[in-house]
Amino acid sequence: MATTNDLKNGLVLNLDGGLWSVVEFQHVKPGKGGAFVRTTLKNVLSGKVVDKTFNAGTKVETATVDKRTMQYLYADGDDFIFMDLDTYDQIPVPAATVGDAANYLLPEAEVIVATHEGVPLYTELPASVVLEITYTEPGLQGDRSTGGNKPATLETGATVNVPLFITTGEKIKVDTRDGRYLGRA
Repeated sequence: MATTNDLKNGLVLNLDGGLWSVVEFQHVKPGKGGAFVRTTLKNVLSGKVVDKTFNAGTKVETATVDKRTMQYLYADGDDFIFMDLDTYDQIPVPAATVGDAANYLLPEAEVIVATHEGVPLYTELPASVVLEITYTEPGLQGDRSTGGNKPATLETGATVNVPLFITTGEKIKVDTRDGRYLGRA
């Protein structure tokens, strides 16, 4: 248990049977009446964002979320198998928990896996990854670096838009948050 005075960004609270991460908080002391804390909370599992106000000094239940760096090993059916780099334990993480991050996962990639009481909550990839292009249409004479874009298939099977001068076999840097092309690697 903690009070609203102990709130900080990234803290995970156990509210109404769900896990909520504190995205933003603000202590407000109006001239009239008691102080309160205005927070923006994000549901750890669904990603839903809500605003919630607490009276100052109110007790809130915190949840212990264990974030560990793990190595992605392989996909097994609907699960992704990760290995803890400290204990070498292997844990399965459901595909729904991994989500869109699966588009940028290569074997032996290091990922942060957050767990609560042994249940995987979410995965955090690095901000960008380097992937090889397995197929893209060839560029034509007259294509310029400032021209348009074309789709390219990556070694993970994901498709990203790349400039016209990029060819099959090149390694590119991709933003894992939105799937944008960032440049050659």
